[in-house]
Amino acid sequence: MRNPVQYAGRALRIVKALFAAYIVTVLLLLLTAMLLYRFQLDEGKVQVAIIFTYILSCFMGGFLAGKMIRSRKCLWGVLLGLLYFVSLTLVSLAVTRELGSSGSGLATTFLLCMGGGMLGGMLS
Repeated sequence: MRNPVQYAGRALRIVKALFAAYIVTVLLLLLTAMLLYRFQLDEGKVQVAIIFTYILSCFMGGFLAGKMIRSRKCLWGVLLGLLYFVSLTLVSLAVTRELGSSGSGLATTFLLCMGGGMLGGMLS
């Protein structure tokens, strides 16, 4: 049986990795906003930048979670991707009062977040 302190330590590491993923998100979204302002990007290019942001943020978070926890890295990366998606969805729901434009878009975002986190955990 494991010590509850070990569980608390892992939870804290996941929270740190999730926080790092959101820092990456903020930086990439600021870069996207600057590029949008400077080059008048069309909607398709902005969508690609947002998808890239989801993948890279979850990848970095999963990578950090795998490095910090050091066991079952893939699982922790997937968990980080899940937590990223859930928190992203809750914030979006709180701000806009709706889940998004379509169910398929939500499912795609879910898969991107989970896949990015899993890949980051696997490569850590």
